[in-house]
Amino acid sequence: MAGHVAVVGATGAVGQEFIRVLEQRKFACKKMTFLASARSAGKTIAFKGEPHTVAELTETSFKGVDIALFSAGAFISRKFAPIAAQAGTVVVDNSSAFRMDPNVPLVVPEVNPEDIRKHKGIIANPNCSTIIMVVPVWPLHKLCPIERLVVSTYQAASGAGYQAMLELEEQSRDLLAGKKVTPRVLPHRIAFNLFSHNSKITANGYNEEEMKMVNETRKMFHCDRIQVSATCVRVPVPRAHSEAINITFARPVTEKQVFETLRSAPGTRIVDDREKNYFPMPIDSSDGDDVLVGRIRQDISQPDGRGIDLFVSGDQLRKGAALNAIQIAELL
Repeated sequence: MAGHVAVVGATGAVGQEFIRVLEQRKFACKKMTFLASARSAGKTIAFKGEPHTVAELTETSFKGVDIALFSAGAFISRKFAPIAAQAGTVVVDNSSAFRMDPNVPLVVPEVNPEDIRKHKGIIANPNCSTIIMVVPVWPLHKLCPIERLVVSTYQAASGAGYQAMLELEEQSRDLLAGKKVTPRVLPHRIAFNLFSHNSKITANGYNEEEMKMVNETRKMFHCDRIQVSATCVRVPVPRAHSEAINITFARPVTEKQVFETLRSAPGTRIVDDREKNYFPMPIDSSDGDDVLVGRIRQDISQPDGRGIDLFVSGDQLRKGAALNAIQIAELL
């Protein structure tokens, strides 16, 4: 049983999912504290049937806290995570603040749980799109080393926060009623539309979301040789990300080997019915813990047998954020 656990950013979309997952997994702790900004302080959150008052996050919030689950953005994490660690708290941070820090382990429990032991008070949760990719890709990398990944993402509104989810809902309702819509949270209309991921374009032409998938995969796999090319797209889906993944292995790999490997891989569930044309969909992965994997097929453009194609879908708020962090806390 854990001692004192705190959730930082408890009133946000991921913070709320933290609370749901903690309850559903019957996470045992002696004391639970919910922290948020001054604006949200004083609100009441129900946890395990008991009301809890949200407290304001301050520099003194971590006295006696054993584990803190952070989901309040990179700015807050950079300021408060080191303060928490200095107070003896182990921070599991869901923001981008520490992911590429060489002194901070970046962990997906199905991939590199052993890296947790290297922590110095802070453990980073990877980006949601990276998590959903590496859960099924890692066991295949162990089957045969992967040389190259080409991934196209179909990312839900939830990745931009609760207000973006509301914007998708409101825009859809308004458009169906014949009303004009004006984007407020996202840069473009999200209802009945899709657009390149709303993160900054870097000097090499890739956006920041795409480069996260490149760099985080290499860090967790402890393999800088893997070549990764990503194209990230925002789509009008509430909360589950999907991805088309093309893999090039060092040696020939068959469809049968991939099926057999993923059938027993932790955190994955095969959904691949060619006869019924039924494969992973966001409506099936939403509110679920597993990454759904299907469209498993040999890449006919790689006649040497080293290419495999996959299509995956996973809940961005759960496995892409809250569940992964709580799995880390369970290992702690």
